[in-house]
Amino acid sequence: MSLFNLKDKSILITGSSRGIGKSIAHQCALHGAKVIISSRKLDVCESTANEINKSVGKEVAFPISANISDEDQLNNLVSKTIEKLGKIDTLICNAATNPFMGSMLDMPSEKFDKVMNNNIKSNQVLCNLVLPDMIEREDGSIIIISSIAAIKGSPILGAYNISKAADVMIVKNIATEFGHKNIRANSIAPGLIKTDFAKALWENPDILNSVLSTTPMKRIGEPDEIAGVAVMLASDAGNYINGQTIVVDGGTTIS
Repeated sequence: MSLFNLKDKSILITGSSRGIGKSIAHQCALHGAKVIISSRKLDVCESTANEINKSVGKEVAFPISANISDEDQLNNLVSKTIEKLGKIDTLICNAATNPFMGSMLDMPSEKFDKVMNNNIKSNQVLCNLVLPDMIEREDGSIIIISSIAAIKGSPILGAYNISKAADVMIVKNIATEFGHKNIRANSIAPGLIKTDFAKALWENPDILNSVLSTTPMKRIGEPDEIAGVAVMLASDAGNYINGQTIVVDGGTTIS
């Protein structure tokens, strides 16, 4: 058996109808897991699930829509996932928002609140929903997709950076409190990845050139390069990794 085998694992991934989340879902499915595809729009979730099922050759991906800003919908997402798959072995919090780029001085309060609610509170709520069953089974893994924004200041992404730093601390707290129950919690901190979510950054020549100038590999990342780390953390290969943040940025933060 491969250390990266996910056979019989049930994995819930938020924001998984496209981008990094979709890639994580696809790779987890290819490694044997059953996955829940979740984002706001059911039709998009269904399309992604169908695409993954066709690729794998059997039904392993299941769509459940949920808006992460709505706590009732998060409750419904977890209960429907357990109803469908029987349990949640790994929760992957990938969904996030960034409705503002610019000086913190100019950011409207409602947009700041939206970032804090969607990028921090929703993740904490989801973790709290899945943890009791993981504690009872004495087995479980939680992965939050953070960002190198958690460890670098920014003149245009201040609130987003704050939220991603908080996500790093959520996993440290969970690892500290529940590690003795064989529960692992880690975060992944991607650099600039070629997704629609980050399009405003990599399509801006000035921002792109600035990133590449400090990135030893001289390119931005691809979603599958984040998915590989998620597969590792969800599998036996990651069994002794707990409370950590794995940076995947081509070296951007070292130079």
